[in-house]
Amino acid sequence: MSPTSEAAIEPYTLLRASLSLFKKAPTELENQQLSQAQRQAKNEYEIETRVLNSNEAASVIVSDQEVANAFAEVRARFDDDDAFEAALLANRLTTESLRAALSRQCKVNSVLEKVAARAPKVNEVEVGIFYHSHPEKFHIPEQRIARHILISINPDYPENTRENAFARITEIAETLKRKPHKFANLALKNSECPTALNGGELGTVVQGKLYPELDAALFQLKENQISAIVETEVGFHLIQCSKIIRAETMSLKNATPKIKQIMQERSRRRCQRSWLASLPAVKS
Repeated sequence: MSPTSEAAIEPYTLLRASLSLFKKAPTELENQQLSQAQRQAKNEYEIETRVLNSNEAASVIVSDQEVANAFAEVRARFDDDDAFEAALLANRLTTESLRAALSRQCKVNSVLEKVAARAPKVNEVEVGIFYHSHPEKFHIPEQRIARHILISINPDYPENTRENAFARITEIAETLKRKPHKFANLALKNSECPTALNGGELGTVVQGKLYPELDAALFQLKENQISAIVETEVGFHLIQCSKIIRAETMSLKNATPKIKQIMQERSRRRCQRSWLASLPAVKS
């Protein structure tokens, strides 16, 4: 299975590239996919070699425990030893070569983490600029917690002809006028939507998520109010607004921790990319 000679490609790196690109092992790939995975594996291995040849790598030591933890994590993905050994064999690996590859990966990750730690800390001014430059990220639209009852229209069933379905939903609507607190119970007994099992609960809804007719009805209701009968392409509905969660804009104070996290991670990645770009190429 080899558009390019596999001998020149480290097996574990090829496996990682294959899983990353296609969520499949190399043996499961078509030729074109395999070629792509091989190219990525070669590039990744070259970059990792540059990292390991750097001055920063000289002081990084990977403990036996780190490697053991990484090995255990890989082993835990398999049901038993036979499945694990079969996977190793299929990917041209042994337990020893897997441990060596994991040790290499742990060291690369440790070096990159060491470099990322040099990234400057995000300050309050930068946080403020980000907040005011991206207002859409911190606006939470109005939401409604809702329940509904559906009586579907299906002429193949006598009780669900349009006329009979409308008569059934009308009867339920009349009951709810007298006993609105029975909505969940009536949904459980009558609704033909899977949500019936949860008393018709639709959960928390923002505008634009339901059928347009239901959406329009729901967002005109007051809390605990029940709509008139609404018809959609699937049938007749009654919808109840259980709670209104008003729209709000998150304050700068509340948004600051998340902004700092986002910006610091970006800063760390920039620092790593800049450092990687400065490393000399691997000599042939």
